[in-house]
Amino acid sequence: MITIAVTAEGPDEPRVAVSPETVKKLVALGAAVKVQSGAGLRSRFSDEMLKAQGAEIVDGAAAAINGADILLKVRRPSPEELAALKPGALVAAMIEPFNDRPGLESAAGRGATLFSMEFMPRITRAQSMDVLSSQANLAGYKAVVDGASMFGQALPMMMTAAGTVPAAKIFIMGVGVAGLQAIATARRLGGIVSATDVRPATKEQVQSLGAKFVAVEDDEFKQAQTAAGYAKPMSPEYQAKQAELVANHIKIQDIVITTALIPGRPAPRLITKAMVESMKPGSVIVDLAAERGGNCELTVPGQTVDVGGVTIAGPINLAGTVAVNASSLYAKNLLAFLEVLIDKKEKALKIDWDDDIVKGTLVAKDGKIVHPNLTGN
Repeated sequence: MITIAVTAEGPDEPRVAVSPETVKKLVALGAAVKVQSGAGLRSRFSDEMLKAQGAEIVDGAAAAINGADILLKVRRPSPEELAALKPGALVAAMIEPFNDRPGLESAAGRGATLFSMEFMPRITRAQSMDVLSSQANLAGYKAVVDGASMFGQALPMMMTAAGTVPAAKIFIMGVGVAGLQAIATARRLGGIVSATDVRPATKEQVQSLGAKFVAVEDDEFKQAQTAAGYAKPMSPEYQAKQAELVANHIKIQDIVITTALIPGRPAPRLITKAMVESMKPGSVIVDLAAERGGNCELTVPGQTVDVGGVTIAGPINLAGTVAVNASSLYAKNLLAFLEVLIDKKEKALKIDWDDDIVKGTLVAKDGKIVHPNLTGN
């Protein structure tokens, strides 16, 4: 029988790697699921709820990990958790592979087989395992809700006997999963929404959601997307033209949501100090790239600051602020991934190391870092 361990996350991480729904399905796959007591509380998954679906609730992380074949985590396991794993045990988590290289090498050296869910390939059969999309979707929604709250004015146009309340202008910078959800949410709340991205394929997506597309559409713009669907770094010349266009647009916006990230790189700088100073007092910027330094020059990661009357929020782990939903979706991502690794008939681990999903997410094996994005091969 496969034994799966789930431990509590650190104090800054309210999410958990399993839900009552996925416990039930893991048990049906033939697994024993051991969950550290209290691990799901911040996601409103009580020990009783998890136990009712077949989980064994144990005291402490060590008791959960003891003898486990697989450890499921949200964040990279602690050195103590890795030390408690038996040699060759599997770990599936958001490893943050580009952060803390010495820590990653130390984790690899423990002998566990590490899978980084952030490296999930963008292929059709892996869509249900795409943790970046599931979590970014919630972050985009929450960014607009939080931005609306900080704005302190109504978002939709309201016509009353006493006069008209104008609709708020909301600008979304970066139209990936988070940006698209932000556009949809801002539209539902009644804002006048515009959006920008350097990838030409996003123009139609933006317009289909009822928002205005804002970008310098030159020849470089038409080639600005990688085969994997990410934005390419743009030339200084293009960046200057785009910055001028954005500067003129941003002056009249009430709420700006920035979501631009390129994996493994610092966040691109989209909003300068001068742009912030041009905005109206009471305007709001919510910077979803704060964890990578921020898209706004004045963002302070993890804090909300006031700059000349403009509120700039740099939230860390915004998806975690809606932990019930975030944990439910993340747990389903992990379940779909484990179904690739488990033989349903034999109810045993059966890993095809040549599978694109396995190769794409495998970060460390046999004590070494093996992912080509991390080894330079």
